[in-house]
Amino acid sequence: MTETRKLAAILAADVAGYSRLVGIDEEGTLKRLRDLRRELIDPAIAANRGRIVKTTGDGILVEFASVVDAARCALAVQRGMTIRNDGFVPEKRIEFRVGIHLGDVVVEEDGDLLGDGVNIAARLEGIAEPGGICLSNAAYEQVRDRIDAAFTDLGERALKNIARAVHVFAIDVRLADSSFVTPAKAGVHGSASETDAGMDPDLRRGGEKGQRVEKEGPPRLSIVVLPFANIGGDPEQEYFVDGVTESLTTDLSRISGSFVIARNTAFTYKGKPVDVKQIGRDLNVRYVLEGSVQRGGDRFRVNVQLIDTETGAHLWAERFDKPIADLFDMQDEVVARLANTLGHELVKAEARRSQRLTNPDAVDLTMRGWAILNQTTMLSDMNVVAEAFGLFEQALDLDPDNVDALVGAAAAERFNHINAGKQWAPEQIARIEERLGRAIRLDPTNARAYTVRGMLYVVTKRTREALQAARNAVNLNPNYAAAYAQLAQNQVAPEEWSQSIANIDQAIKLSPRDPELGRWHWIKGKTLLYMREYPDAIREGHAAIDNGWAIWSAYLVLAAGYALNGQQKEAEDFAARILDANPTFTIKYLRSRVEDPEVMFEGLRQAGLPEG
Repeated sequence: MTETRKLAAILAADVAGYSRLVGIDEEGTLKRLRDLRRELIDPAIAANRGRIVKTTGDGILVEFASVVDAARCALAVQRGMTIRNDGFVPEKRIEFRVGIHLGDVVVEEDGDLLGDGVNIAARLEGIAEPGGICLSNAAYEQVRDRIDAAFTDLGERALKNIARAVHVFAIDVRLADSSFVTPAKAGVHGSASETDAGMDPDLRRGGEKGQRVEKEGPPRLSIVVLPFANIGGDPEQEYFVDGVTESLTTDLSRISGSFVIARNTAFTYKGKPVDVKQIGRDLNVRYVLEGSVQRGGDRFRVNVQLIDTETGAHLWAERFDKPIADLFDMQDEVVARLANTLGHELVKAEARRSQRLTNPDAVDLTMRGWAILNQTTMLSDMNVVAEAFGLFEQALDLDPDNVDALVGAAAAERFNHINAGKQWAPEQIARIEERLGRAIRLDPTNARAYTVRGMLYVVTKRTREALQAARNAVNLNPNYAAAYAQLAQNQVAPEEWSQSIANIDQAIKLSPRDPELGRWHWIKGKTLLYMREYPDAIREGHAAIDNGWAIWSAYLVLAAGYALNGQQKEAEDFAARILDANPTFTIKYLRSRVEDPEVMFEGLRQAGLPEG
């Protein structure tokens, strides 16, 4: 049989000192590795279009279409591990060694890869330092001018069982440009961790392209999560209280541009009187999140509040009162809800600060734009969305690489196009796609960029691509409610409807007071209409409007649902509202935009809407 060969970029990685780590704590090490695969490694591979060829107990072999993708993936993982190892003593840190090679490989029928291309990558991994990345000369030549990183020439190296010496280069992970490897620029769900604390304060608080250099005052989005108070002092619930604090610290670090004080520092305040203004000065942060947990009978009550350290003002408060079931499930739910809400609240607070500035920079303008887009009850007003779009454009004039502004401009332009009810112009789609693609290249771990990409693909009839984009977003941030909602909207095939309902319910569970709640009810209503559950679809359609999603597309579910449920007058009322908001609407126009099941068009036809 003829061999199948091809040229491929191969990445090989393993855990340095794996046997020692397992010997110290087998169960804990294996759990941490599983969590790293789910939260960091697999999303980085997916974001960079990699294919996992095989895994071993502590190793992984991945194929990429380009060396640039392989290097970006490796850098994302290694920088992510720097953050995740913070707080562990050296002997308990998990550190990966990575080798990357571009070479000829043999492709087996089951997809496995063999040959020198694989063997050299594996040998390069073996000589890499813990936390390091080694590249062959063939790989180095592909990335040397394409990623902003420092390389060290290690010279010719003899590698075990490789006939010829290989010229080897190492990437200095510490000096690699963060725009390629971390979400710390201007994505939405990234992390700028306390590992930045050793940087020059002027660099940490600005000085990048499009940003002011702030020599005084705390960084934007800087916050400390103080240890939650255990009211009542029950020692049995202490681990639950501490777990909420630690998990919330981790999840808030996903917010791009955020400066989150690490757990070890925050816990030095445990059990001590709190003066938030003094904490703000001591830790140089703008916000404090504090809370308490109290058990009463078979219920837990969790109270939280967000405080401005400059003024001492309470910006936001929330209370959870839930029955005790599984404490770990409850902890996950509380943390997810808080993280989703705080993502909006912190941007809103920063936008209010920015409005007082006479010379706002790119980040200020971007936060003001997102503060507008987060008010989804206003998105039916084209002037409001245009205002947000203008702010993003101003930000991009100052900083073309601002990921948040790229994603925001794409989202705003898409919203305004939907509101206008017009056909897509090819150049408009190309512009939105270019901005989203650029954002993802700059920050391959940006969940919101993939979510907005899924929003674009679903209304340009690219269902398969829409599904993949939304799945990427969920994989990158499993607590990002909007990603589950977008995945639900993109699941339009009959075999996917039940999973669509489950995903939209998960979004609502994660963020039950989300600004996008109205849109989520609309998505659920559409899916129930596809399932011919007309009364339930009507209920969700009204819930969408009641929660602020009152635009012409929201009326589609009600017009079709009422018609198919035999309530013709109500159907015609909503058909009239569709035409009032979008006088050029036709069923033909809707068909050109979406791949809805036939039941939607059947209902709209019965409601009296024109065929076109």
